[in-house]
Amino acid sequence: MEERPQPIIIKKKKSGHGEHHGGAWKVAYADFVTALMAFFLVMWLVSMVAPDKRAAVAAYMKHFSLFQETGTSFMDKSSSVLDQAGKGPQIMPKDISQKSELSSEDLVKKVKKAVEEKLASVKNQILVDIIDGGVRIQVVDAEGGMMFTSGSAEPTEKAKEILKLVSENIRGSSNRIAIEGHTDAAPFKTAQTTNWELSTARASAARRELEKNGIDSAKIARVVGYADQELLVPDDPKDSRNRRISIILLQEKLQSSTR
Repeated sequence: MEERPQPIIIKKKKSGHGEHHGGAWKVAYADFVTALMAFFLVMWLVSMVAPDKRAAVAAYMKHFSLFQETGTSFMDKSSSVLDQAGKGPQIMPKDISQKSELSSEDLVKKVKKAVEEKLASVKNQILVDIIDGGVRIQVVDAEGGMMFTSGSAEPTEKAKEILKLVSENIRGSSNRIAIEGHTDAAPFKTAQTTNWELSTARASAARRELEKNGIDSAKIARVVGYADQELLVPDDPKDSRNRRISIILLQEKLQSSTR
C-alpha cells in the first residue's frame, strides 16, 4: 500500500509594531509630563512672589559664589534676602562680608582720616586714642572754637558738625557707647547749677546729637558728668582743653559689666 506524504504545516507568528519598542515610550512620556508639571509649578510659585522679592532672589543668585558661601546654605539666608528686598545692593553677599567689625586700631585710623578729609580746620580739637576701656574720641574746646558757649549746655554749630562726623564713623560698630562730660576748674556756680550739673547736661546734649545722627539709643551704656575731676591738662586746670566731651566705644568685656 503506497504511503501518503505527511502534510507540512507552516505556522506564521504575527508580530506587532509595538514589540520593537516595548514600553520605553511610556517611560519617556511619563518623564516629559513630570517635567512639564514641575515647570508649570515653578512658574506658578514665581508668579505668587512680589516683583521686588523676585528681583532680590535673582540678584542673590547672580552674585552667588560657591567659594565665598562654602559651608552655608541659601535657605539659611533666604528669609533675610526676601525681607531686605527693595532696599538696595546691601543685600548682596559681597556687601554683607564688608560689614565685619573693625578693630580698635582700624577704627582710630578711620575716624582720624575722616577728620583730616572733612574737618581739617578743627582736627586739633578731636583727639582719638585707645584706652583700657575701649576707643575714646574726645571733642575739646579751643580758644576761638568753643563746643559750648560759656555756662550753657547747648552745642555750637561747630560742635554739631563734629558730632555728626563722629556718628557717621561709629554708627556701624556694635560696641556700646559711654558719653562723658568734663569742665575746667574755673568756678561756676549759680543758684541751681555747678560744674557737676553743667558737665552732665553737656554729656546728655552730646547724646541727643548722636541719636539725631543715627546712633541707636539702645547702644548708649551711660551718660555721666565728671566736672573738673578728670582734667585733660592737669598742669593747667583752667586750660580750655579741659572742657570736653568724651565718647568711648566700650570693649566687649566692659560692655557686659555696664548692663
